[in-house]
Amino acid sequence: MLSAHDLREYLDARTTNWIFRLEVLDTYEVASDGSDFARYLAGEQEPTPARKRPWLDKLAADYESGLRRHRVHVLSTPLNDYLRYECEWSYVPNGHAGEEIYILDLSERDKPDELVDHDFWLTDQGCVVRMYYAEDGQFLGAEPVDNLEQYQRARDAAMTAAEPFSTWWARHPEEWRTYQPQ
Repeated sequence: MLSAHDLREYLDARTTNWIFRLEVLDTYEVASDGSDFARYLAGEQEPTPARKRPWLDKLAADYESGLRRHRVHVLSTPLNDYLRYECEWSYVPNGHAGEEIYILDLSERDKPDELVDHDFWLTDQGCVVRMYYAEDGQFLGAEPVDNLEQYQRARDAAMTAAEPFSTWWARHPEEWRTYQPQ
């Protein structure tokens, strides 16, 4: 099982032009959030700049170098606090930095048959990594898996059924707290 550190190294070594992420959970308890989720719940107005800026700079540099990052999050509205936080404090700034984020809202459309029920990464070099989480969203680890065609079909189905985050977010002002689409 790969740790978070090992996962980053593993994916970096196997990604040249693009990387895809499918997210299916309603909450993630990950160390990279720092204390931002607690700050969000407390009514703070923005992510901790010292924590967020290096990631946004990396996304922008990757985009400038030609590396494309695609993400589809499968969710349903109304959003819980964590998903609202993720949209406002991650997806809005990440999208501005170059990540291509899509939403598959199951309260608006049916779940595609080809979709898998777990998070995964897929790289342009044909690498698939399945993610494992505890019920509370704690990251447990990740492992490379076979069956590339199944995950390619899942990615294609998710991308076909999803819509760009910016379009979806603009249609859901009832979910906004601080950030507005630009």
